[in-house]
Amino acid sequence: MNNRRILFVLALLCSLTLVSMNRSPKATFIENYAPLAIQEMEEYGIPASIKLAQAAIETNWGTSPLAKKANNYFGIKCKENWPGDTFKHIDDDTDKKGNLIPSCFRAYPDIPTSFKDHSSFLANRIYYKNLFLLAKDDYIGWAKGLKKAGYATDPEYHVKLINLIEQFDLYKYDQHVMVTKPKRN
Repeated sequence: MNNRRILFVLALLCSLTLVSMNRSPKATFIENYAPLAIQEMEEYGIPASIKLAQAAIETNWGTSPLAKKANNYFGIKCKENWPGDTFKHIDDDTDKKGNLIPSCFRAYPDIPTSFKDHSSFLANRIYYKNLFLLAKDDYIGWAKGLKKAGYATDPEYHVKLINLIEQFDLYKYDQHVMVTKPKRN
């Protein structure tokens, strides 16, 4: 290899390294978890955009203690029938005097299990059943439906989901599934 070619290859490698170093944490989060969201959309029909937006909001882009210590990417609490591991974290639960107390959250061995359990959680609860009647790429309907069904206590939850989906073009992952999924007769 001549010197010019070696210099070109080195320059190319340096520029690729700089590009990857300059990638925002949010872009990296989306890139890392889009395949899981797409897989769950294909299996359950939950828009990938909704999954990604919920995971981003619920974990502050993967930086929350709930995400880091419990692999819980959707803020799902233990509820009465949770047989798995748990993680205590201050959220919005209060005692009889109105003081915040630690909430019990589900803990997962890994992030894919959290994505899978979120799908199962939505699919197997009566108050989310109407969401599955919506078009698979109707992220606005899903966002409003999640709020209406009580998924989160934040009164602006649906607005935050929609804004995040539109700001980061997350709807393209829904469209990808809708276009590439083979149609059955």
